[in-house]
Amino acid sequence: MLFFYQILVLLSLLFFLGIVLRNLIDLPAMPLHASDNGRFVSVLIPARNEALNIERCVRSLLQQDYAAFEILVLDDGSTDTTPELLHTLAHESGGRLRIFAGESLPDGWHGKTWACHQLGQQAKGELLLFTDADTKHEPDSLRRAVGALKASDADMLSMTPYQELGSFWEKLVVPMVYFILMCYLPLRLVRTSKNPAFSFANGQFILFRKAMYERINGHVAVKNNIVEDVWLCMAVKKAGGTVVAFNGTDTVSCRMYRNFREVWDGFSKNLFAGLGYNSIALFAMIAMTLLFYIAPYAFFFHALFAVKFSISYFWLPLAQIVVVLFTRLLIAFAFRQPLQVVLLHLFSEIVLFAIACNSFYSIKFGKGSQWKGRSYNFS
Repeated sequence: MLFFYQILVLLSLLFFLGIVLRNLIDLPAMPLHASDNGRFVSVLIPARNEALNIERCVRSLLQQDYAAFEILVLDDGSTDTTPELLHTLAHESGGRLRIFAGESLPDGWHGKTWACHQLGQQAKGELLLFTDADTKHEPDSLRRAVGALKASDADMLSMTPYQELGSFWEKLVVPMVYFILMCYLPLRLVRTSKNPAFSFANGQFILFRKAMYERINGHVAVKNNIVEDVWLCMAVKKAGGTVVAFNGTDTVSCRMYRNFREVWDGFSKNLFAGLGYNSIALFAMIAMTLLFYIAPYAFFFHALFAVKFSISYFWLPLAQIVVVLFTRLLIAFAFRQPLQVVLLHLFSEIVLFAIACNSFYSIKFGKGSQWKGRSYNFS
């Protein structure tokens, strides 16, 4: 019985490897020479206590080689020096940067969606680019994205930015975002299938045709979705629109978190919410983590210490570990992640398991998700 179990796990991991190989083909790089300078773009940035990030983000956008665009930043009740930095940047921008003070957060809204909703109401552009304050944009990023949207005839474009990793905990956990994406979601179906179950978007960079954004009622449609980017994609697909995704690691970079506390709180906020607060889906993910990524090491090290080099206890678990590490290595190459951290994949999965448990507990039995001084529980 154990032999058949180990075979089933190995075949499942090989199946996930097949999805990754296909996704590496179906997630193209941003086109280098795309150009469409004629469409006016509103670049929209929600900012709450972003003193460490906002200057770098805005300055990178002000240096774009695209002609027709504006930058709108909404200060969402910051208590640090974000407002002062923004006013200095606005003075230097020659009128390209506009700043708004956010209104109080209404009941039933997530902070980011409320900020984006207010920005969308002020935007003048035919195209709307929602991006995060912790991003940095290469000078050609806007031109390439607009050109790619036009060439693909899509209504919504998103990408996978390069994730800047500073601390050990960032390197251990943040790359798991792309590991989960590449292993479990056939990205071709994001573009070709009308089924909203096959949806992907990254809120660090989402480019909309304004007509489609208004058709789905903008961020009102996702006002209480903490992982609003994926739900925006679902809304576009339900409205009959087309979504495209690109590998944008040479176009946009992002420093999501800076220490263990931010990694823990950020992933705890997003994980259960990203599954629609579906307990069955969360427990299924936890079970897959244990069976596919943690249990093989338990069998392998048990065999080593017991000197029991059987097929079921040693060789099949070793094959499972090799497949996972190879899969992780491919993804690390594709997204320019630290290769040495691939060998710590077991610990990445253990931390992810702990975060999943905390995400469930904080929503069901705690004070809800905590982020930037606010608590959310839309379950």
